[in-house]
Amino acid sequence: MIDLRTLREDPDRLRASQRARGEDESIVDTLLSLDERRRSALGAFESMRAEQKNVGKSVSRASGDERQALLDRAKELAAQVKAAEAEAAALGAELDELVMTVPNIVEEGTPPGGEDDYVVLETIGSPREFEFAPRDHVELGELLGAIDIERGAKVSGARFYFLTGVGARLQLGLLNMAMQQAIEAGFTPMITPVLVKPESMQGTGFTIAHDSEIYRLPEDDLYLVGTSEVPLAAYHGDEILDGKALPYRYAGWSSCFRREAGSYGKDTRGIIRVHQFDKVEMFSYCRPEDAHDEHQRLLAWEKEMLSKIEVPYRVIDTAAGDLGMSAARKFDCEAWIPTQGRYRELSSTSNCTDFQARRLKVRYRDQDGKAQVAATLNGTLATTRWIVAILENHQQADGSVLVPQALRPYVGLDVLKPQ
Repeated sequence: MIDLRTLREDPDRLRASQRARGEDESIVDTLLSLDERRRSALGAFESMRAEQKNVGKSVSRASGDERQALLDRAKELAAQVKAAEAEAAALGAELDELVMTVPNIVEEGTPPGGEDDYVVLETIGSPREFEFAPRDHVELGELLGAIDIERGAKVSGARFYFLTGVGARLQLGLLNMAMQQAIEAGFTPMITPVLVKPESMQGTGFTIAHDSEIYRLPEDDLYLVGTSEVPLAAYHGDEILDGKALPYRYAGWSSCFRREAGSYGKDTRGIIRVHQFDKVEMFSYCRPEDAHDEHQRLLAWEKEMLSKIEVPYRVIDTAAGDLGMSAARKFDCEAWIPTQGRYRELSSTSNCTDFQARRLKVRYRDQDGKAQVAATLNGTLATTRWIVAILENHQQADGSVLVPQALRPYVGLDVLKPQ
């Protein structure tokens, strides 16, 4: 959540952020008013509480009418203190509830606007010129015996699939290559839980009460994660980290689950938009002042992975209105998909500043021994969707697919051949 101190000291910064996101900026005045009333109520409570303590001490030294007057005053103050405490608590709860609905303050330089207002930062590689009519990943997957969507639908319903044979080998090889790169970069490999408590989901920045994308198990009050960012963000919840050891970097491998509730009619063919997929996710804890540079490092590691699969791609600076709750800035890497004639997102990296850590109470000791709120960042190294770009960009006229050079040791094949 946002820092209330920042709200008090620079409310115009939050107003500008809300405008850039296309959100209601009047919430800033509501927050300021609530915060002022809460602090005023706390001040009144503390003042009356101090007087109550002084009267209590005086009672033991008084006698006669003076003692009775003090006892009467003590009784009166007790009721007032109780009422003031209740008012401060109620205002505090109202403020806490409201501030949890406010998205992170966007980083300076983030493009304003919505989904279509991104800025292309760079384009790497050029789309391939085919001498034959390219097949899409579904047709290729069927030819190769790599993807079985028909039986996925039979067993589980729409937007489910089986990766079979070389398809399974391709995904395992891809994710293993991503994990190996992360390990070599100093990340700690993690196999994370896919079910989390509501406080873990909310602490990461998901609004579980209104998010139709999240799968919930109501009998257990647990949630299926859509990314291992969630368990990795909550991993150090309510902890104080060693500031001298920062950054803490983790690479989480997990299956991910998304209902895709708002995507009716979108990407119904293939494995681009599905309910279940696997992913290797980078996650970093660092000092807030180091978060900007750490974000650039995560992006560089994503680009390194994309270079290994040898596909044309571009990097975009996501507009403020398309950032999501927790991100202050987000860069997407989008690969060229030949049969669609456009770029599609393969990975993204987000700088969440101290937003998630404040919600999850993740702090670190600075050089003076004082506890400070940490910053968190995340970035994707590989997912099931990458298979789409690999198959379509490396296909041959006979339906075979060349395995990218760097990926061959992990897949165990140089060429995927039609069955």
